[in-house]
Amino acid sequence: MTLPRRDMPCPGSLMTWGCTAKATAWIALVTVGALAAAGCGPNAAIERLSVARRLSADLLVGFTKAADAGNRAVMADTDDGSAGYAREAEQAQLAVQRTADALKPILQGLGYVEETRLLDEFGSRFAQYRALDRTILGLAVENTNLKAQRLSFGPAQDAADSFRDCVEAVIPSDAANGTWRVRALAATAVSEIREIQVLQAAHIAEADDAAMSRMEKRMAHLEAAAREALAALARLVRAASRPRLGAATAALDRFMGVNAEITALSRRNTNVRSLALSLNQKGKLAGACEDSLQALRQALEQRGFTGTR
Repeated sequence: MTLPRRDMPCPGSLMTWGCTAKATAWIALVTVGALAAAGCGPNAAIERLSVARRLSADLLVGFTKAADAGNRAVMADTDDGSAGYAREAEQAQLAVQRTADALKPILQGLGYVEETRLLDEFGSRFAQYRALDRTILGLAVENTNLKAQRLSFGPAQDAADSFRDCVEAVIPSDAANGTWRVRALAATAVSEIREIQVLQAAHIAEADDAAMSRMEKRMAHLEAAAREALAALARLVRAASRPRLGAATAALDRFMGVNAEITALSRRNTNVRSLALSLNQKGKLAGACEDSLQALRQALEQRGFTGTR
């Protein structure tokens, strides 16, 4: 039986033999059936070894693609991007597993004990890799740090600017003696809010819970100081300015409400945690998987057509 060529049309929804790992797995399964029907002639052994070599190469390429998609899911800066790359990574991992499942009976049929051991070694490491990557991808698609950052740069910034505009627009009741005090209190109130904004950025990037708690305590102190400044201003400004102070208080309430959302999202730290897992644990597992696949490819390349080294 003649083996299908890589450039032949794929059955069903597959477009070309080289288009997807699913097509590669399909050709391997067809080949196994064909070789079994062909018996144990010399051509069968040659064809089995050729397919085994090709599938081992496809395994390494497929695993690299899966790892790359997972890394892009972690680094994506939008929810849609993270979700899309996560799906791509999961699909690529399934394709890798199908290819490995297709390769194993070929190695066993050839009596390649060492190559079968290396494939099993990869399978064990790949199972650990997939379990860890599921955790990483689950964290990555939540994007809590990115969402916190968007809130900080958007609604929180708007509320802080509104607070500043309202406070700086108040008029002292005694222009001769109260102007400097009003300006000082207004500047103090605004600076307290600006410092909270600075802490938001640090909080979003922070991985340590204790450090985040210290920042939140500082934020609460700054909020209290800003409200004290508003109360002092209320005693020094004209009655006509009191609506502006009311608007400033509303803006401050709005700002602190958004700040609470920011710190809650930041506390989940899904982007920080997924990146840390990717750089550390996942990197080690990926390296181990690649080592097994490289060793498998080298072992198959050293095989002769007689099935001996």
